[in-house]
Amino acid sequence: MAAAPRVLPPARRRRLPGGRSVPPHPGPARRDGGGGARGGTRGLRGYRGGDGRGRGRRPPGRAAPSRAPRSRSGSRCRSRCRSRCRSRCRPLPPPAALNGAPPPAEPPPFPAEFQRLWGAAQGSPHDFGAWTELLAYVEQEELLEAARRAFDAFFQRYPYCYGYWRKYAELERRLGSARSAQQVLERGLQSIPLSLELWLHYIGLLQSSLDPARPESAQRVRGAFEAALAAAGMDFRSDKLWESYVEWERERGDLRAVTAIYDRLLSMPTQLYSHHWERFKEHVLQHPPGAILSPEELLWLRSKLGPGPEPAPPPPPPRGPREPARGGAAARGPARGPGTEDLDQEKIRELVISMRQQIHAQNEAEVSKRWNFEDGIKRPYFHVKPLERAQLRNWREYLDFEVAAGSHERSIVLFERCLIACALYEEFWVKYTRYLESRTVPGARSVFQRACGFHLPRKPNIHLLWAAFEEKQGNVDEARRILRSFEAAVPGLAMVRLRRVSLERRHGRVAEAEALLLEAMRANEGLPLGSFYAVKLARQACKVQKDLRKAREVLVEALEKEPDNARLHANLLEMEFGADVGQNEGNTMSCFERALRSPLPDEAKLLFSQRRVEFLEDFGSSIHSLLKAYDEHQKILKAHAARKRAPENGSEEPDDKRLRPDDPSGLPGPLNFSGGDPNPSYNYWYQHGYGTYGYQSPWGYGHYYGQS
Repeated sequence: MAAAPRVLPPARRRRLPGGRSVPPHPGPARRDGGGGARGGTRGLRGYRGGDGRGRGRRPPGRAAPSRAPRSRSGSRCRSRCRSRCRSRCRPLPPPAALNGAPPPAEPPPFPAEFQRLWGAAQGSPHDFGAWTELLAYVEQEELLEAARRAFDAFFQRYPYCYGYWRKYAELERRLGSARSAQQVLERGLQSIPLSLELWLHYIGLLQSSLDPARPESAQRVRGAFEAALAAAGMDFRSDKLWESYVEWERERGDLRAVTAIYDRLLSMPTQLYSHHWERFKEHVLQHPPGAILSPEELLWLRSKLGPGPEPAPPPPPPRGPREPARGGAAARGPARGPGTEDLDQEKIRELVISMRQQIHAQNEAEVSKRWNFEDGIKRPYFHVKPLERAQLRNWREYLDFEVAAGSHERSIVLFERCLIACALYEEFWVKYTRYLESRTVPGARSVFQRACGFHLPRKPNIHLLWAAFEEKQGNVDEARRILRSFEAAVPGLAMVRLRRVSLERRHGRVAEAEALLLEAMRANEGLPLGSFYAVKLARQACKVQKDLRKAREVLVEALEKEPDNARLHANLLEMEFGADVGQNEGNTMSCFERALRSPLPDEAKLLFSQRRVEFLEDFGSSIHSLLKAYDEHQKILKAHAARKRAPENGSEEPDDKRLRPDDPSGLPGPLNFSGGDPNPSYNYWYQHGYGTYGYQSPWGYGHYYGQS
């Protein structure tokens, strides 16, 4: 009898007639002559396997696979190359095109209504109503690809909307597959691990898609329940999740697992703690102790029923093939009558309940501490509408209480619950990061990323804190990236630009800091913010770079563009006065002259004139300059007094329209001069004029000069 031909697996080399072999997938011919029995595969060009004549055989109905490319003339390429063919060859067309069939059509474009709604949502990404209208449309029309595009974009901005995660999963289950729906829910649970409704929906979908006859199905469902309890089991309102787990184990008939779940639940402060206690007692009273207790606990309880405590028995020796198993008649001791057995079971039940009574009492005390806080939570879910002040105050007090209680796990769960309801409130994210920063740096970084990446992308304070956190951890490049990205998203904020400047200055990059200030000053030229950056640039040049000449040039150039800016005049005077007054008297006097010649208001000029007299009195080198300044100051005082008396002697201007001497609102710029006293104290003017910069007054005049 002839032996059956040997069939080689596909990965083995194919055998040719004559004993030669070729690889299973022909490729470009090797020119080095290696790889074959007779100098490689040269001479086998065009072979496709089969009949020994170079013509391949294939099963009927199967299209021939494309091997070497064809040239444009239709002839087979001789070089058998695929990418460097000198004859400009091209691959064979697909079989469908060879048979005259039309190519597969591209997916149709999205409907015009979807394009309109999509454009509205993208044009106003923070308009929650535009997004909900778009999602309602794709759900009603059952457009799967459009729905995926819309939902994915929506969850980039509002990941805490658990109801839309469920709608997305249901749409995938109807129009796609159960596996894709399960993946959507898994993404949702990564975004909202505390969503009890999402966990229950996920577990229900898992149970409906698994085969209950397979042994690994129960393990997967149990693993899902355990993951849900690890994520949200400490939630005060997680009762439904615990009850679902208990019912699932009871339906499977694993009563010992039910007891183990109750042992964990009885020590968990939840809303229905009393209901769980009653259900546990029913569970104990309705089933025999041997069915609900582990063998170790049952043996220990039986030992407690004796006349006194018994020592723990030594481990039993290895039993022979005919010896009874542990827990049988030999382990239980002498046989008991039916009445004695029933009496022991009742005593064991009472002992089981009494042992857990103390745990229930402690749990009841913990629930009572939190009950009022939980009762004050009226909206535990996310919504874009603002919360009431009472609820915000309740969250603050609840968080303070839980942190003071000392339980880190419960504090984390409460913070996460709070951030679902208060996701749009910056103060709670800041509170959470400060709590985590001293305990876990990766945890604090994760909270910063969630806050700035999803929920608060346009809030500056949380971004500044994140950058400071990264700089504190030594990640200077990351801090740079955070500030630069936020300024690109929300341009024009002075606090962000100044934080970037200070970051570069702290790390020795003074040139980069100067470039940032110069860029901001030029970008805001002609605006009040331009003069603000000019003052900052001049201060850096003077105080950090010790270059008074550069600082003077910056402010003088800014004054040429805004000669009526009192803040620029005052800062230039401050810097000139901060230098050596003996050698810098000329520059200081030039500041006074420039201010008095400028189109500043009369009240501001009066103050600069008063400062000039005081400066020359204390530091002047010429009595002639002092007397001249004093005479000019008296003229300014008389002119100012005459202008004050004119409205009082017949002006019909209403009182609320008059410029009062003590009202600085009529002065341009943010610098407030006090004009109530013609000779106000220099210290008072300096403090109030430069109070916005936070500098202390180095001058202490005022009590030397009375009113003229």
